[in-house]
Amino acid sequence: MSARAAIVDWARACYEDLRFSEARRWLEEGQGRKACGHLPVYAPRELVHASGMLPVGIYGGGDMLEIIRGDAFYQSYICHLPRSVVELAQSGRLDFLSGVLFPSTCDVIRNLSGMWKVLYPGLYVRYLDLPQVRDPVLATRFWKKELQTLVRDLGELSGAPADETALRASLGVFNEARHLIRELYRARREAPWRVPSEELYLLLRAGEVVAAEAWIEKTRGYLKAAETDAAPIKDRSRVVVVGAFCEQPPLGLIKSIEMAGCYVVDDDFHLVTRWHLDDVEVEGNPLGNLSKSFLHRSADTSSKYTARREDKGMFLVDSVKKYGAEGVIFAAASFCDPALLERPMLQEILKKHGIPYTAFKFAENTGQMAPIREQAGTFADSIKLWSAA
Repeated sequence: MSARAAIVDWARACYEDLRFSEARRWLEEGQGRKACGHLPVYAPRELVHASGMLPVGIYGGGDMLEIIRGDAFYQSYICHLPRSVVELAQSGRLDFLSGVLFPSTCDVIRNLSGMWKVLYPGLYVRYLDLPQVRDPVLATRFWKKELQTLVRDLGELSGAPADETALRASLGVFNEARHLIRELYRARREAPWRVPSEELYLLLRAGEVVAAEAWIEKTRGYLKAAETDAAPIKDRSRVVVVGAFCEQPPLGLIKSIEMAGCYVVDDDFHLVTRWHLDDVEVEGNPLGNLSKSFLHRSADTSSKYTARREDKGMFLVDSVKKYGAEGVIFAAASFCDPALLERPMLQEILKKHGIPYTAFKFAENTGQMAPIREQAGTFADSIKLWSAA
């Protein structure tokens, strides 16, 4: 087996393991270690790391988990993610966590945090009230204070309060991880036949259940192997996929899009790993630097406030133009209010710039891959026809 295949197999095993064996192994390897989970879309993982704990992404069980108990906690007309997360917890798969962070993505996640407090009163539960105000100075000050409170709480939870030295060290570790993720995306854009989106996605998922240092080593190995990969170049349409920033799509959906004749050159999968667009400044006040980066150098998404109406959607136009994409695929989870309410505004700006698009909805346990593949294939063919015309 090649080094690359071994790394992909490792990442796939992490993705498919609903018992979080890698995280449990990390806990067992050190006395007194603890893990803190987080829901999408964003969490300051650096603070968890600096407090000596393992940050663990919680994304539900996808199409690998049957929902039984989780359906008793939520109505049917919301996204699949919270029911799946509750199922993981009620089946004991999350019993290794000492705390869970719930960012203010939408009302569903807000309610899930309250439910967690009732179901698991012994766990540390924190609802991250992310800044959503017009005044950037006020927002930066607010978020810095929130981070200070979180550092204090996480230090009490772990028994190892993070000082500025530890915070700077963690910023350095996650800056390295962010650099490698940017390299992964660069490599896929430049030669998507060498870095299939399926493999990139699996690596990102693995990075949320293992120690950052271990993931960095694996990803370096993958990038090195991808440089010399002799995969055949295929005639496919270059597309941007947007809308799956929270509930993650089934792996089969990503594979279906590419098998239908598309190369994905940009996406909004796993935004927690790419929320900061570049490195966070290490020198100076770590929390102040994190706060400024969050407000001024972070990814655009429908759960983040945009101050100027005319700026809405320009991130998508810029992505299409910068990365040589030929169209946009809107892939949003069913009942995802933020994504589906924003979609018409994004489609409007794409129309103004003459950028073709198509749209569909999914659930993380969906069985609708055949129609999605047909729709993506038709879209890819139409792009080729339009460009030829």
